[in-house]
Amino acid sequence: MKRVLFVCIENSNRSQMAEAFARIHGGNKVEAASAGSKPSGQINPKAMRFMAELGYDLSGHESKSLDQIGGEFDAVITMGCGDSCPWLPARRREDWALPDPKHMDDAGYRAIRDEISARVKILLATL
Repeated sequence: MKRVLFVCIENSNRSQMAEAFARIHGGNKVEAASAGSKPSGQINPKAMRFMAELGYDLSGHESKSLDQIGGEFDAVITMGCGDSCPWLPARRREDWALPDPKHMDDAGYRAIRDEISARVKILLATL
């Protein structure tokens, strides 16, 4: 089983959606997690709404800190947290410089969601 961690600042939008897509696209072959460098403590209602459009319920997810995550990962993907993202042990590291969609209109939010889905598919296919 491959371990993948997605990191952004608040762990309420991008990284939560990426974790969900890793679970959707990876099934039982992937252990997916997400965390934030400065977690907000909640999942953005927009993330919940736009993932629900695809049949995924984010209500069981939590916004958590990197301090709550441990172990080594096959891949750590950061999403625009810059210097706020500490080094974590991983065989592969990537930065997906995706803008935070929290203040975007519906079309912009969906575009980021769909871009994350596409990138997760590629990531999982190459692990």
